[in-house]
Amino acid sequence: MISLLLSSAFAFVLVIFVTPIAIRILRRRNIGQFIQSEVEGHMHKQGVPTMGGVIIVSGAVIGYLLAHFKVFTFGSGFGFVSQEMSDKALLGLFALIGMAIIGFADDYTKYARKRNEGLSKRWKFGGQLIIAGVFAWGATAAGVSTDLSFTRPLGIDLGPVLFFVLVLLMLTATANAVNLTDGLDGLVAGSSALAFGAYVLIAFWQSRNPSFYQVDGSLDLAIFAAAVLGAALAFLWWNAAPAKIIMGDTGSHALGGALAALALLTNTQMLLLIIGGLYVVETLSVIAQIISFRGFGRRVFLMAPIHHHFELKGWPETTVIIRFWILSGIMVAMGVGLFYADWVAGPGSIVP
Repeated sequence: MISLLLSSAFAFVLVIFVTPIAIRILRRRNIGQFIQSEVEGHMHKQGVPTMGGVIIVSGAVIGYLLAHFKVFTFGSGFGFVSQEMSDKALLGLFALIGMAIIGFADDYTKYARKRNEGLSKRWKFGGQLIIAGVFAWGATAAGVSTDLSFTRPLGIDLGPVLFFVLVLLMLTATANAVNLTDGLDGLVAGSSALAFGAYVLIAFWQSRNPSFYQVDGSLDLAIFAAAVLGAALAFLWWNAAPAKIIMGDTGSHALGGALAALALLTNTQMLLLIIGGLYVVETLSVIAQIISFRGFGRRVFLMAPIHHHFELKGWPETTVIIRFWILSGIMVAMGVGLFYADWVAGPGSIVP
């Protein structure tokens, strides 16, 4: 429990104090955001420092690692002690860092070209598939259940091939869904903090009920989720409207990859559709817009993703952000509630 709190605290403190330094460095190097001209009311964001996702990922990784070292233990006194890291939490770190690298390549390409055009879809998707493929192989080697799951495995074994396909789908889809949502100041930082908070609770509860959930390394997964939560909250301090820094594709891809990884590693694959419901809605709005426009020549929304639709309807940006946070919070609460309801209905019992 102490390691879990330390993980979040280390990540939070590191990110909240390092971000202002990073903002000054990025400004001196003119590494700023490029804004689409058709997005009305966003031109003031032109040039705002971007690639802030590097800070989120660095803070989360360092926070997670530091939480595994102790210099004082109650009952034993002072003494350097290191705790073992689980292979599943390391897989979560791989998904976080791997997807961040793809996002960073996209951000850097935009910076190099001096316009809002990053990697081609082929290169970006190809890179995401490589990261997802390695993760799928690692998950199989680590003994992650290949059953389809909701709050826990449903008893439907997908087998290695279909599980591999599921991993590819979840990692790439979630990374891109979070990326689509990242269009307003603080929207992803705030909503993802809620989602990672849910996975802190889920993984910690699994660690307290090992015979019921049978997820090895669940406490370490909670520590990992807590580190990302702390980093996201600290970044939100500087990313809240009006943003002093933007996470860019580096951050959105990393957070999306980590969320999908946690869902796979905690055997809550389909529950992610509820906990990450905001990202599902944003993605569906884009799909609906494309199908409607290409198939019928008409638009469903004034602009997609849907948060831009409400902006064009006259909602102030902060109003859209706060209301979407509320919706995200409701969905996260529903997800955690369903997870707990399943435990209540089952034969679970808390391990002292």
